[in-house]
Amino acid sequence: MNPLKIQDNTFRDGHQSIYATRMRTEDMIPIAEEMDSCGFHAMEVWGGATFDTMHRFLAEDPWMRPKILKKYITKTPFAMLIRGQNLVGYRHYADDVVRAFVDKACEIGIDIFRCFDALNDFRNMESCAERIKANGKQFQGAFCYSLTDVCMGGEIYNLEYFVKKAKELEQMGADAICIKDMSGILSPFDAYDLVSAIKKEIKVPLHLHSHYTSGMASMTYLKAIEAGIDVVDTCLAPFALRTSMPAIEPIVAALRGTERETGIDLHKLLELGEHLEKIAPKYSSHLATHKLSIIDNGVLAHQVPGGMISNLTGQLKEMNALDKLGEIYMEVAETRKDMGSPPLVTPVSQIIGAQAVLNVLFGRYVRVSNQLKDLVLGLYGKTPMPIDAELTKKILKNYKRGQEPVSGRPADYLEPEIEAAKKKIGDLARNDEDVLAYILYPTTMEKFLRSKYGIDSPKSAGVENIPKKKVAA
Repeated sequence: MNPLKIQDNTFRDGHQSIYATRMRTEDMIPIAEEMDSCGFHAMEVWGGATFDTMHRFLAEDPWMRPKILKKYITKTPFAMLIRGQNLVGYRHYADDVVRAFVDKACEIGIDIFRCFDALNDFRNMESCAERIKANGKQFQGAFCYSLTDVCMGGEIYNLEYFVKKAKELEQMGADAICIKDMSGILSPFDAYDLVSAIKKEIKVPLHLHSHYTSGMASMTYLKAIEAGIDVVDTCLAPFALRTSMPAIEPIVAALRGTERETGIDLHKLLELGEHLEKIAPKYSSHLATHKLSIIDNGVLAHQVPGGMISNLTGQLKEMNALDKLGEIYMEVAETRKDMGSPPLVTPVSQIIGAQAVLNVLFGRYVRVSNQLKDLVLGLYGKTPMPIDAELTKKILKNYKRGQEPVSGRPADYLEPEIEAAKKKIGDLARNDEDVLAYILYPTTMEKFLRSKYGIDSPKSAGVENIPKKKVAA
């Protein structure tokens, strides 16, 4: 027997993908203990966009979620998604911030760190990896799966490229390797070839993370399982499919009686799903309803990842500009090509997406964001392909941070940040967690801290009033 291991992403990437990361901690607690007894390989509970949305929209202290959930989930390791030098923010942070953040994340209960870089430039993961290993936690090195055509191959994203990336991560000391298919564009037969090739070259476990966006992910998982994948990411059915991950229940059922049988109780999963169905009306306003289909086959062309689609749709809804969505998707593909064909994942997906919107509204590169200028300047790392010299010159003209692209490790150009931040925030920050959060999100976190400590309002909703333990339905 070689049972397939499953990481559950319901409490993080599931609601990030379909509900714009709006799930509250209080709605996780009723089923937390039952989730713990399922036998998951790990549960992803933090990272990604949770840090941002918790303080910005939910009035919850982001540091509290792992601490609270640890009271109910005692057996299953906690996983988080961390963007290397970007951490859980939207820019590169200095090494002192990265080291302090990882140390604090270990302290509050994170056991497994899925660490990636948006450009697959692993220099941007070195500081993270060093601190993860120093704390005795698991460093799961991830590479971003991307394409320049419908299938794997071509000048950039071919089999040799991905196998090389996997070997580089193992050489960095990764305890496991993850294929991060954030857009759901890994096809079933490409998955079989990719998993088979990587398994021949590495000794550590191999994970597969994919989204259902294109409709292929469940088929892709079956072919990856056939090829020997060790772990896959899923969500409970109510938080699965659409731009989220495959549902766990059909996979558990499909593998019953095979050598890859998971050993997870299907009936328990169905009971847990009932809780998510009961709370669904609370979050329904965040669910994308502009299309009848629950899949987006256009992702094979524009490759916009799940979390970005839900957030972009929400923003365009508020602007009454949903009619521009198709045009923006097409422009995303062109802007991405201009920028050296990087994988579309945070923060690069946001940078390219925002520039695509500017290009559609005002003309191509008439207005350019500072973040795109930094990408062209090399401050995010090395792009898979060089950016056109003439376009570089146009974008960086008169840019205050420089006009000539740099080639060194991006973090080497950054000065330490923590001490300066402490002076700037002053007494409003009561501990190291407050300081780090302020560095990540200066404007919104200052507002949150004022509310948290009763300066602007008596209490911060969601921070003080944590419900008592409840028995799962």
